[in-house]
Amino acid sequence: MEQRVLGRTGRRVGVVGLGAWQLGADWGQVSEDDAVATLSAAAGDGVTFIDTADVYGDGRSEQIVGRFAKAHPDLTVATKMGRRMDQVPENYVMANFRAWNERSRRNLGVDTVDLVQLHCPPTPVYSSDAVFDALDTLVAEEKIAAYGVSVETCEEALTAIARPGVATVQIILNAFRLKPLERVLPAAREAGVGIIARVPLASGLLSGRYDENTTFAPDDHRTFNRHGESFDVGETFSGVDFRTGLEAVRRLAPLVPEGATMAQFALRWILDQPGVSVVIPGARNPAQAAANAAAAALPPLPPETLQAVRDVYDELIRPQVHDRW
Repeated sequence: MEQRVLGRTGRRVGVVGLGAWQLGADWGQVSEDDAVATLSAAAGDGVTFIDTADVYGDGRSEQIVGRFAKAHPDLTVATKMGRRMDQVPENYVMANFRAWNERSRRNLGVDTVDLVQLHCPPTPVYSSDAVFDALDTLVAEEKIAAYGVSVETCEEALTAIARPGVATVQIILNAFRLKPLERVLPAAREAGVGIIARVPLASGLLSGRYDENTTFAPDDHRTFNRHGESFDVGETFSGVDFRTGLEAVRRLAPLVPEGATMAQFALRWILDQPGVSVVIPGARNPAQAAANAAAAALPPLPPETLQAVRDVYDELIRPQVHDRW
């Protein structure tokens, strides 16, 4: 698999990684055996970057990933912190950072976490010198090797990129979320900050497997967060109305290269955007993990296809999401 430098971490990672939210919670039940099999399939196909968080299954995802990573030292494991308490700026202080980091290191079974990301904190946090001084201290103490941020908005990303210690920015980027292409990716390239593209399949919409009759389990965020009831609605279907998303997928379907799936096409589109370091699709089983990894082998999409994706976005998606995030 092609490898790229993960921003200021200096690490090289496969361009397709694995998002481990599904292995923790909020996507229906995934057994530990299935989770380990999914990780094994991903690693076997060249995936070297795993992204998890302390709140995915209240630590379950970190624990499963940590046990797997012990036998795969070539993996880079990133986690996130900050959503175990009320989302107010006052909670983003050194004492809490130490507690969250200690718990993650225990869950992962490591002395030093490869990459820790603030997990979509309140907007004022990005402008706090004290927050980034505390993260610098954890690096100096070798509790973390590097730090980054996971953001909701492009403005938050731009504020973070200006911080000299920020190694990576994780942001929603997919064929339904084109705004980061305007300023965020160019700024990250100039600063040497890595871009981790999350929600690459718009919560599965861009897999092409859903229709108007598709339903999801009660414990799946695509059921309980359709309107932002539990967290930012942009994390579910990228904030796009489900029926609008289905129509957009139908228009994109003729663009899929022969022999590829809609999901692989959607991942390849992300990899073709200058500045992207790694894309982190989730997977619930080995077949999904293997199919996602195979997207890295597709040839770059031609300019006319990239323009066609933008045309669908401009007509159907832009009015719903472009000015929100």
